[in-house]
Amino acid sequence: MPVVVVESPAKAKTINKYLGPDYTVLASYGHVRDLPPKDGSVDTDHDFEMKWEIATDSRKHVKAIADALKDDNALILATDPDREGEAISWHLEEALRNRKAIKTDTAVSRVVFNAITKAAVTEAMQNPRDVDAPLVEAYLARRALDYLVGFNLSPVLWRKLPGAKSAGRVQSVCLRLIVEREMEVEAFRPREYWTVKALLRSPRGQDYEARLVTLAGDKLDRFSIADQTQAEMAVQAITSRDLSVQSVEAKPASRNPSPPFMTSTLQQEASRKFSMGARQTMSAAQRLYEAGHITYMRTDGIDMAPEAVEAARSAIGDRFGAEYVPSAPRVYKNKAKNAQEAHECIRPTDMTKDATALKITDGDQRKLYDLIWKRTLACQMEGARLERTTVEIGSQDGQVGLRATGQVVLFDGFLRIYEEGRDDVAEDDDKRLPQVHQGETAEKRDVTPEQHFTQPPPRYTEATLVKRMEELGIGRPSTYASIVTTIQDRGYVRKDKTRLLPEDKGRLVTAFLSNYFARYIEYDFTASLEEELDDVSAGERDYKDVLGRFWRDFSAAIAETAELRITEVLEKINEILAPHLFPPREDGKDPRLCPNCEAGRLSMRTARSGGAFIGCSNYPECRYTRPFGPPDAEAEASAIPPDGKLLGEDEGDEIRVFKGRFGPYVQRGPVTEENKKPPRQSVPKDWEAEELTLEQAVRLLTLPRLIGQHPEDGVNVWANIGRYGPYLKHAESTSDRGGTNANLEGLEEVWMVGMNRAVQLLAEKVASRGARGRAATPIRELGEHPEAGGPVNVFDGKYGPYVKWEKINATIPDTIEVDALTIGQAVELIAERAAKAGKTVKKKAAPKKAAAKKAPAKKTAAKKTTTPETATKKAPAKTTATRKAPAADTE
Repeated sequence: MPVVVVESPAKAKTINKYLGPDYTVLASYGHVRDLPPKDGSVDTDHDFEMKWEIATDSRKHVKAIADALKDDNALILATDPDREGEAISWHLEEALRNRKAIKTDTAVSRVVFNAITKAAVTEAMQNPRDVDAPLVEAYLARRALDYLVGFNLSPVLWRKLPGAKSAGRVQSVCLRLIVEREMEVEAFRPREYWTVKALLRSPRGQDYEARLVTLAGDKLDRFSIADQTQAEMAVQAITSRDLSVQSVEAKPASRNPSPPFMTSTLQQEASRKFSMGARQTMSAAQRLYEAGHITYMRTDGIDMAPEAVEAARSAIGDRFGAEYVPSAPRVYKNKAKNAQEAHECIRPTDMTKDATALKITDGDQRKLYDLIWKRTLACQMEGARLERTTVEIGSQDGQVGLRATGQVVLFDGFLRIYEEGRDDVAEDDDKRLPQVHQGETAEKRDVTPEQHFTQPPPRYTEATLVKRMEELGIGRPSTYASIVTTIQDRGYVRKDKTRLLPEDKGRLVTAFLSNYFARYIEYDFTASLEEELDDVSAGERDYKDVLGRFWRDFSAAIAETAELRITEVLEKINEILAPHLFPPREDGKDPRLCPNCEAGRLSMRTARSGGAFIGCSNYPECRYTRPFGPPDAEAEASAIPPDGKLLGEDEGDEIRVFKGRFGPYVQRGPVTEENKKPPRQSVPKDWEAEELTLEQAVRLLTLPRLIGQHPEDGVNVWANIGRYGPYLKHAESTSDRGGTNANLEGLEEVWMVGMNRAVQLLAEKVASRGARGRAATPIRELGEHPEAGGPVNVFDGKYGPYVKWEKINATIPDTIEVDALTIGQAVELIAERAAKAGKTVKKKAAPKKAAAKKAPAKKTAAKKTTTPETATKKAPAKTTATRKAPAADTE
């Protein structure tokens, strides 16, 4: 009985159903081996030898496969049909051979299917092949490159640019795109221009809109009307003349559908229409694929299988009629540069079923499937037929000319079901015009001038960023989502609604790399390297030659930075980021002149904590600082200077607010030889230190407040504000480490709480301490664990409801109602949590039969028989296989 290995348990379950009891189907749970996160994992001195190790949580999966092979002497590797899938199969075979689980007579084969359907799986099993060596070598080259960059460039960043986390081979190039676009936005200076529109009425009483295109006999361009005065003169020119229709031109036009989805276009359209991020899109697509609803979702191909084309045409005819089916199938040319990594487009496996028919309940999956289904049918539908009309209106003297445009849809074609979204909406020319004839008058109903300003280039969204990366040849379908996600997770980029904005640490990294490693974040260099890697996967280039050429130059560039001093690096970055950090001042003074001492120069500095800030060169005499980034005029005005902000006087003492190491605080009087520790009090987190008033500061300085002596023991009871907010303290003094503390609900209670309320709160605190260690009461009892025994209960925790079985706690997702949770769902959650923690849910032992004889003490254990049913239960059930992120940066 052959052992079939796929990547995820969900996929294993579906395939097991198709193959039946003659096969044992197991999951690898993604990659089983990776490079250890330490130096030497890629040995550059010994022909780039790579040292792999099996991840801790993967050992049990490899063992399960090895155990199954003891009885089933045939291994079928059925991982995903792409480069990563090929690599997983290779890793599995290598790991099993190292364990000697694969014997000399073990048959090992590789099968691929583009969709998880019975027909596709059955056909794949009839056409096995060997693991594709060039595709594996392409993976090895990429993995080695990412490791070499991550483990050699990142330490340079840590040493020379404190606060920077790491740098990746392709993420750094992607980050550069976002940073450079933001610099374009900041450097942009808007230009004013005006347009004039007229609301006109035909002799039949129908209104339509036209825009001014000719004035004083001259054709207008975008900036011809530069200000309001010229706009008002243009309005006067129109209103003072009679207008008539000079020509009406109607031209037929057509629109053809977009090609079916590949990975990048699916991510772009999901972002445009649903604001779904790349990772969110691919996660939903993965689940649709594993459920057998769509074909494989990591592809740069747009061609469609002939049988799928015929199925789409048939579904179109049945749903919309024969007039929507073109006379011949539409053929889309594959744009992929590398045929070995190009697959069929992303399409439904059954063209007749929409999202409603499939009863997809998950919101993301439902929206995404609906999008894929509509796009796939639309790509094989008849084109839309339109009529575009242009109406020219003018005065008799030719001094004024206006134009109205519009269109009429004569036949909707593919627009009946789908229309592709647009990133930047163009000027609307889709308005429908009323019936207008040449020579008839155009009555003026209203003439309106409109002010405009040129707009900066739009910031990238995830959709437009992926599109740009694709245009430049950076990255590949399987890497887009991880690239875009990684730069956000590192804090280099943040998402504001749908737009991507660089954080200051992202600017710092880009500035450093642009100056010291410029070649390695060049778009052409990165794209050229991608092409070389594609040549490797096509079997046209040796991957070690690619690694050798790259490492020779890259290691030299790393060596050149060894002697760099941090001060030299910071000054260079000051120069590069000067337009951003030190923009021109309104008073014309040097933007780098310190506003505090007016003698020192401002520059970027780094703190021990790893953060960056702007400080004065006269430190420590001048302690002026401000956050890293451009100056904020309002913040500067209200900022707290290093020597404190004077709020006023109280009882002859100056009251100031300072910014301290642990946050802002107020102080009564200066520090002197006689009074080295004047009264101080922290400013509550809810109060803005920059807006603090004298009255608030004086009130704070009355703390700690003595409420009185506790009626039971006579020990003092205090009210104060601490690190975690307002609280009570039962002790002789607030500096005592002992005593009892109890939280107060609100800040005002610090000044208002009385002894009776204080005694009650302190008593409740003491009682709660005694209650610790007592078992919590479950909010639902679900029953016994069906496989392992023991009660399964639901508890209400600090972070929400959770399921508990023995020592395993599993959070209940927001998508599951606590009252509707079943024991089956609870067992799945427990299994997933146990798998993450590296634990195993052991089955309870079967009860012994009364008549059973005692087994001999010394007996060779019988071989364990693995069936498809038991095999799929060996590993905890996860819904999606997740490929483990490598220790070093990947694309």
